Amino acid sequence: MDSTAAREAHSRELAETRAFFAERAARWDGKYPDDSPRYAAAIADTGLAAGEFVIDAGCGTGRALPLLRAAVGPAGTVLGVDLTPEMLEQAAVHRADAALVQADCTRLPLPEAVADLVFGAGLISHLPGPAEGLRELARVTRPGGRLALFHPLGRAALAARKGRPLTPDDLRAREHLFPLLAANGWTPLSYTDEPARYLVLAARS
Repeated sequence: MDSTAAREAHSRELAETRAFFAERAARWDGKYPDDSPRYAAAIADTGLAAGEFVIDAGCGTGRALPLLRAAVGPAGTVLGVDLTPEMLEQAAVHRADAALVQADCTRLPLPEAVADLVFGAGLISHLPGPAEGLRELARVTRPGGRLALFHPLGRAALAARKGRPLTPDDLRAREHLFPLLAANGWTPLSYTDEPARYLVLAARS
């Protein structure tokens, strides 16, 4: 694919993702149960510490923001990034615990090596170009910093909720995701795929 076609495809994917979430933003939190305990447990497992800089990539309505704020404390920095203005509006109204920025997670308006942790809940399946997105997240993360790809449901449980089977080409499967991480700036550390938790941890290479 030439550069012009690639840009056009990227723009189409962004538009489709934005439209999908814009239409659902106002009722998003009411549709899904409060799974804050699962978020809190995942954040605890990242090793996030007081005073650190964390990016909530694809923050949506901001479910993780208060928990990330509690982990880094008043001396830390929490930045919520999302592509969809309607999602950020919900985050601003309900969870004013972070700075919020509308941006494409594959092209972040940030300098290099600033984040100690990138937390992405449900992110990997919605990146318009997973390899490009992981490279960009690596760019803004300091050497030794971490990436946490999380979902409060494991792959099988999430597929069942959506009425779909798991497919062999699922990007979130370990055999697909670990090589993708390794090729784009990350050293995979751990992989958990259980009914009530999906959590992949990686370190900035």
